[in-house]
Amino acid sequence: MTETASTTWQTVCNTDDIGNFLGVRALVENQQIAIFRVNEKFYAIDAIDPFTNAAVLARGIVGDIKGQIVVASPIYKQHFNLVTGQCLEDENVSVATYIARVQDGQVQLAI
Repeated sequence: MTETASTTWQTVCNTDDIGNFLGVRALVENQQIAIFRVNEKFYAIDAIDPFTNAAVLARGIVGDIKGQIVVASPIYKQHFNLVTGQCLEDENVSVATYIARVQDGQVQLAI
C-alpha cells in the first residue's frame, strides 16, 4: 500500500505498548494485522501465516537476515521481510504490508 492524499489513518496502540523487537496483533477493518517495533521504526504485515492459515505472525521472532528485517513464523519458521512481506524461503509466497507511522506517541496504520 502506498500513502496518498486520501489516505486515512487508524490508531491501533500507543508506542509503549510494543516492546523493541516484539509484535502485537490488531484487528483493523476486519483484517488481522501484526505490528512490530524495531528500535523506533514500526512495521505492519498480515498476521495470518500463509502456510498454516493461523494468526500467529505477531508472535514470531524478529531479527535480521542478510540485512533484511524479518519475522520468523512461530510454527514452521518461514521468514517474512517486514518491509516487502516476501517469504525468504519461498519466492511465490508473501503477506500484505501496511504503512505504519507514529503520531503523538500512537502507532497508526494507513487504511
